[in-house]
Amino acid sequence: MIKKTRAEMIIETRAKLLSAAREAFGTVGYVNTSMDDFTASVGLTRGAIYHHFGDKKGLLEAVVKEIDMEMDNKLGKVSDEAEGKWEGFVGRCRAYLTMALNPEIQRIVLRDAPAVLGTSYYQSSQSQCLVTMAEMLQQLMKDGIIEKTDCEALARFINGGLVDLACWIANSEDAEAQLSKTLHSPSLILNGLLLEKNA
Repeated sequence: MIKKTRAEMIIETRAKLLSAAREAFGTVGYVNTSMDDFTASVGLTRGAIYHHFGDKKGLLEAVVKEIDMEMDNKLGKVSDEAEGKWEGFVGRCRAYLTMALNPEIQRIVLRDAPAVLGTSYYQSSQSQCLVTMAEMLQQLMKDGIIEKTDCEALARFINGGLVDLACWIANSEDAEAQLSKTLHSPSLILNGLLLEKNA
């Protein structure tokens, strides 16, 4: 049997903790998750959390970042499969709102993360989505599809609205009904960005 290097063991331990925490946070929520229970389930101790993530809050932030990367990858596929760049961008925004129906995203990303991480949630967990959105908006401006403005400011504006809507959907008693009545409004706002010749 080949002995694992220290670097490999660190990566493996970190992955085990993330997986166990994600399962626990997604099932019973952050508040009800016992660090001792989920670390024991993967043969580790509470000390491993402190070593790799600082504390339970740091672990939640890492889980949210992992989910955010997965969400961004899925949204990228929506953009890539669309007929054009604008359709891809609008489709991506609509798909993000639809993700608010996913129980894991509802509980971890849209309920627990904002409550536990506060403003740092928006600055850290949304960073990849914001970067991607800003890049897409910059390309749409270069291609003469939408009005020119600061792409980072516009990305933050659009993303902030989408996150707020997603939280609203996730926290409603009937998330599907809430999504259904929500999907039209972002399209109205986004279409206002189009240059007149493309409208």
